[in-house]
Amino acid sequence: MLYEKLLNECAQCGIEVHELNLATKGLYCDNVIAISKRIETTVEKNCILAEELGHHYTSVGDILDQSKIENRKQEKKARGWAYQKLVGITKLIEAYKAGCRNRYELAEFLEVTEEFLQEAITYYKEKYGVYYQIDNYIIYFEPLGVFELT
Repeated sequence: MLYEKLLNECAQCGIEVHELNLATKGLYCDNVIAISKRIETTVEKNCILAEELGHHYTSVGDILDQSKIENRKQEKKARGWAYQKLVGITKLIEAYKAGCRNRYELAEFLEVTEEFLQEAITYYKEKYGVYYQIDNYIIYFEPLGVFELT
């Protein structure tokens, strides 16, 4: 279901999405996203499509050469966009409310890979520190947990 939502967002932005035989998992260029046919699970496709959509919103030019610091910065920005899109702070709270109590359940609830989830948690920890408070919730990133304040 998430993959369909991401495809709809792409369509609304005028972005074509194609599944092709690629050496890499995904590419974005000039309103076209290519996703590798070799990706076996929809969950992994969610993560790749979100990151490539992140490039649409955050990147400029050819950033394939990751030896350049500016290109690495743009790559990190696109990944950050994807983390916020698929593993947003409020989504972590929704997962807690839905009864998710471990990383496996959380990844399944969010429809992302466990690896993507871990990268998102690391991203939030770098951005906010050990925890983040919103409304009456505290989200701890290490160890991962959501606590409701009364």
